[in-house]
Amino acid sequence: MNAPPTQWPDSPLDAAEVAFTALTGDPDPLSIDCDVLGPDLDLPAGVLPLTAVRDWLLEHPRAFGARDALWAELVRRARLDGPQWVIAAVGMALPALRRYTRQLDTGYGGDPDDLEAEILMGFLVALRDHVDLARPAPYAALCRAGWRAGFKLRQQASEFTTVDDVEHVTGPRTPRMPYGHPDVLVNRAVRLGILDAEDEHPFIEVRLGRKSIEGVAADMGITAAALRMRLGRIDTRIAEALATGLLTGVASPQAAQALAAQAGRRGSLRAASLRRTQPSEMRAVAAA
Repeated sequence: MNAPPTQWPDSPLDAAEVAFTALTGDPDPLSIDCDVLGPDLDLPAGVLPLTAVRDWLLEHPRAFGARDALWAELVRRARLDGPQWVIAAVGMALPALRRYTRQLDTGYGGDPDDLEAEILMGFLVALRDHVDLARPAPYAALCRAGWRAGFKLRQQASEFTTVDDVEHVTGPRTPRMPYGHPDVLVNRAVRLGILDAEDEHPFIEVRLGRKSIEGVAADMGITAAALRMRLGRIDTRIAEALATGLLTGVASPQAAQALAAQAGRRGSLRAASLRRTQPSEMRAVAAA
């Protein structure tokens, strides 16, 4: 007699739990060798099923070094070793993802399954190509991405006004500043000289497109550390421009002139740095 097919729940997180249970059950549970992660992490010894590892992490919430090492390994496997490790990463994070769903569902008038799906999608996008393994706390970064996605859905739901109610809305109906697609603000930042034109595409790829910083840096021919530092400075300039209204309002001639001068100084410094590196590169090529 054939076994009945798996009954997949409507809830995205419940479905993820079913898939994770199937992968980590007998006779061949998906496992991880804790011994290869590092000798000083106080992890249980040997090869453990992922369910046991998840239980251990829940019982040791302050084992930050062990959590970082385990999650760095899970992210690498999810990116390199196939879909089963993507399911494994989701299953390991389910306690947190369910907690976020409960928090965000309070007072939410939409379908809870939509909220779950959005949280899960935010987590998966970060897992695929956004979380930077050179930084600490990859698990926290993944969870933040999931929570932000769910929170964004909640915000959109709260801003929605039904047709029946629209005539009773008081006050202006134009969108609050800054409005428009984020790409528009980035393009305006370039025109004002807040963001250099050559940095527009990598900024959009990493900050808006959530692309891996390593891949974008490789395409530019610079190191991930150099791009990370460059983007951090851009973040500061854009935050200041937003806070002062410069990016979303009308820039005075004096402000525009000052921004252009700053952009010119950045361009000169970058050109000087390039001139310093080129001779050594040419010598290396000649020696080769």
